[in-house]
Amino acid sequence: MAEKTFQFPTYFKLLLIIITTLGKIVTAEEISAVENISDKLRNDTESLWKVSRDFGNIVHEVPAMVFHPASVDDIANLIKSSYSSPVPFAIAARGQGHSTGGQAMARDGVVVDMAALRRERKKKGVGGISIDVYGEYVDVGGEQLWIDVLNETVENGVAPISWTDYLYLSVGGTLSNAGISGQSFRYGPQISNVLEMDVVTGINLLYLT
Repeated sequence: MAEKTFQFPTYFKLLLIIITTLGKIVTAEEISAVENISDKLRNDTESLWKVSRDFGNIVHEVPAMVFHPASVDDIANLIKSSYSSPVPFAIAARGQGHSTGGQAMARDGVVVDMAALRRERKKKGVGGISIDVYGEYVDVGGEQLWIDVLNETVENGVAPISWTDYLYLSVGGTLSNAGISGQSFRYGPQISNVLEMDVVTGINLLYLT
């Protein structure tokens, strides 16, 4: 099949977690009433240490818990538990941890390990990357890495045209910062080439087009 490119008419199921919170310390017991997620919380020293710093290594914030979701519903349930709490607790999504100012941290709150969702999908054989049969768009989970998007698309003779210069970043992470790269002057940032985005708010699923 001849290789072709398309103008990145791709939509991503990007898990943008919308939360406004105060510094409440959350425990597993407080969230245990939320169905099917309490067993996905970790608070061992190693888990907390891994998510208490980022690529900038300037801001250090230790969360109370690290959440390892197996599905989008798990993330929605976690956010609902914060909404239903008398004092909502902080929630932050962490992809590859390449933020530089602590954006992927949640002091005394819950950090969502998006890499865990990526691993779980792969283990279950439920791909987070789905190419349209006509090659017109790619449906990608926000937890996926750009290198995997590239490998999957080129096998089908197509490829997005706006990339970051480093591909071992998560789709959600770069889109949350527009996705500026060496091709942006010609093709625009990655975010301008997104057709549709699903946002998990914990109350409902928003479809942004």
